[in-house]
Amino acid sequence: MFTGIVQGTAKLVAIDDKPNFRTHVVELPETMLDGIETGASIANNGCCLTVTAINGSHISFDLMKETLRITNLGDLNVGDTVNVERAAKFSDEIGGHLMSGHIMTTAEIVKILTSENNRQIWFKVQDPALMKYILYKGFIGIDGISLTVGEVTSSRFCVHLIPETLQRTTLGAKKLGHRVNIEIDPQTQAVVDTVERVLASKEAAIVAAASEE
Repeated sequence: MFTGIVQGTAKLVAIDDKPNFRTHVVELPETMLDGIETGASIANNGCCLTVTAINGSHISFDLMKETLRITNLGDLNVGDTVNVERAAKFSDEIGGHLMSGHIMTTAEIVKILTSENNRQIWFKVQDPALMKYILYKGFIGIDGISLTVGEVTSSRFCVHLIPETLQRTTLGAKKLGHRVNIEIDPQTQAVVDTVERVLASKEAAIVAAASEE
């Protein structure tokens, strides 16, 4: 599990592409290296990946075909940076919200509005069916960052970013057309799905009762 509080950014220093498979190597910040072992989980742009090799500060991860298809990690080139967070421990403070590191879709940046101390970014989700889980003031994970949803339309949503977030994460360098990884808040998803099932059950009962009259 992760908290959505990004611990730093890491530069992608090497890529080894094979058919439907990729190994990428990032240079992890020194502050994140303590106690790291192969098999550990580290979120890259919010996607939970397993450490497969350690060479000093250069940490390797294997990306399967499904990961490359669903996330933006397959878009990256050597020299790009990713948001990184090590897996949370039970004693850690949950400053954001609990996240699994399982990316559900990506979203395209379609509008950026910048003011003196704030930046508003609008996103269009690749899978419109997921918009029902994106609610005003709800939680969402964007490239591994725990954020609060701002305005929501039928096909788009926005977030408001403070200077600290822009400085500490990759969102400060994002431009129109860039893709970001999206993790839906699992609690929100569970509530929405439960309400839908209850309403569908009640509707079915009403229809059945009407047909018997």
